[in-house]
Amino acid sequence: MFVSAVNKGDPLQKISFYFISMLLAVALSLPSYAQVKDTLQRGAVKTDSLQKDSARNILTLPDTVKHLQSKFPSYIPPAAFVTYGLLSLKVKFIRNIDYDVRDDMNKDHPGFHTSVDNYLQYAPIISVYGLNAVGVHGKNTFIDRTLLLALSEAIFAGTTFGLKRITHRTRPDGSDNMSFPSGHTGNAFVSAEFMAQEYGERSPVYGGVGYAFATTTAILRVYNNKHWFSDIIAGAGFGILSTKAAYYLYPLIRNSLFRGGNEKSNNNSLLLPTYQQGRFGLTFAKSF
Repeated sequence: MFVSAVNKGDPLQKISFYFISMLLAVALSLPSYAQVKDTLQRGAVKTDSLQKDSARNILTLPDTVKHLQSKFPSYIPPAAFVTYGLLSLKVKFIRNIDYDVRDDMNKDHPGFHTSVDNYLQYAPIISVYGLNAVGVHGKNTFIDRTLLLALSEAIFAGTTFGLKRITHRTRPDGSDNMSFPSGHTGNAFVSAEFMAQEYGERSPVYGGVGYAFATTTAILRVYNNKHWFSDIIAGAGFGILSTKAAYYLYPLIRNSLFRGGNEKSNNNSLLLPTYQQGRFGLTFAKSF
């Protein structure tokens, strides 16, 4: 049994095992540079989804969004993460791994605490917008990638916060019963997959950096005694799948909303934020 083998080593070896195991598992799910297949609509201008974030097009919505199709194997690692986490709710052997990891961490680093994970989860998102700001442009325009991110976060929140209330798992530190799955970890992997989707076609290094931030966030959640090992594994899976789902659904929703399902339409749309009497909103305009 792999846990028993690890327990025979010194504390550093045990911690390294769990850390490296997580890294290797996540590395398998780096998707974008290998998985994304462009299926640009027939006759569409190919530069629109790669255009720069100029003042002229930052809020306009040209109707040439790429339809992105992820190859099936890229869904296997995150689906396996989710399955592992769900099994931990019922399978004693998997649940015992949680206790072993918790005991190892508490023994090797008693009283450990950091708030870095509260901020590190957003590092890939900040990186995406920062890179675009300095001229290293990703796959989508400002408005498209922002809506993609919002949709990813919405899918993730709708899934995981419902599960937290249903599973009612107590955190390792006993602070509440909202442990499963890890929200910080899931959000970090939403961010990492977002960065991989936007920049993976340029270089796998971008995706690797995003996933390194996310993995570090996950490990720190365990070190902080806020989550069980299976919590962060499930959170990672839900985060990755949420972003993948958003990148699959968004072109369908967008083209249906802004083009009425007509791929040959030349209609343009404009979406603007508004603020009136203390309330934020959106103004939508469309040319026919």
